[in-house]
Amino acid sequence: MESSASDPPAAASQSGRKIRVVVAKPGLDGHDRGAKIIARALRDAGMEVIYTGLHQTPEQIAETVIQEDAHAIGLSILSGAHMTLVPRVAELLKEQGADDVVLTVGGTIPADDIPELKKLGVAEVFTPGASTQEIVDFIRERVG
Repeated sequence: MESSASDPPAAASQSGRKIRVVVAKPGLDGHDRGAKIIARALRDAGMEVIYTGLHQTPEQIAETVIQEDAHAIGLSILSGAHMTLVPRVAELLKEQGADDVVLTVGGTIPADDIPELKKLGVAEVFTPGASTQEIVDFIRERVG
């Protein structure tokens, strides 16, 4: 596809590659509207986005991150299973040598759980009310 003057500039990582972000919906959570909005905002900001779809296992998500050579991953979790799913994804990324991938989590995450998630390697937790621009800027700053 040819680019036009109205296309956003590609968001590049420090290596000069276009920023690649995996947006994933782990577990049994079936609400994907927020994840799709974030994916669209990242894409509109010039990033390459790989959306995994619903009902992904931590293993599937980690494999996608590795296969796609992603710079960042956003886990969208509304089910309350974040304290089970996030540690497993972080563990798998570490086992596969991808613990340098910027791991973010978004969704209905209780404030009391955020410090524990950050101890596990989560770079940032975005709760309801976070703007898409805030998320785009965070990914750009951490990856770029």
